[in-house]
Formats: sequence, C-alpha cells, structure tokens
Amino acid sequence: QVQLVESGGGLVQAGGSLRLSCAASGRTFSRYAMGWFRQAPGKEREFVVGITWNGDTIYGADSVKGRFTISRDNAKNTVYLQMNSLKPEDTAVYFCAGRLLGISSLPSMWDYWGRGTQVTVSS
Repeated sequence: QVQLVESGGGLVQAGGSLRLSCAASGRTFSRYAMGWFRQAPGKEREFVVGITWNGDTIYGADSVKGRFTISRDNAKNTVYLQMNSLKPEDTAVYFCAGRLLGISSLPSMWDYWGRGTQVTVSS
C-alpha cells in the first residue's frame, strides 16, 4: 500500500513563502501522477496543481499560477509544492494525492491521500 505524508505547513504573513513536502512510499511512485489539493473551512476540496509521472505540470486553480510550483524528486520519492507570494485566501489544509491513471481535478478519482498539513496566511 502507498502512504503519503505531508510536511512543511505553518503560519506565514501575506507575501511570504512556504515549501510543502510529500514523502511517499511504494515501489511504483515514479509512475504515479502526484497532486496537491487544498480545503478551506466550509469549502469543498480544491485541486491546486498536479505533476505527471514524466514531469508535466497541470494547474487546477488559476489563482496560484505564477505563485505555486510543483516538482518531484523520484529518487527521494518526494513531491514538493513551492508557494510564493502567499495570500490570506490560500489558507487551507493542503493534501498530497497520488494517482496511477494520471491527473484529475476530481478528488474522488485519486488513489492515495496524505492526511494534510495546515497552511495559514495572515494579513
């Protein structure tokens, strides 16, 4: 079974930066699409950005384009989310997810999930 563990969340002022990490287990990690979702209180889980097994990026949220960058290091079984120019509206629990069949914007389509890490952006 694949397990995902997020880290790197915290409290940051508007305009600041954070880098989230997602450490994955599993022999087939390098062939999985990986993605980041976020969920703010009272709102649905939102697809933020994903990366294919061969390194292509697909954005799900227009609001993060130019500010967030996803990357992966297959040798370390880790995916990252670099978040710059953070805004209060970025405040949410951020979840790492994996899927063998490629990126989807629908949370229900993903195979594996981390438990989330809190990102809070103050004004």
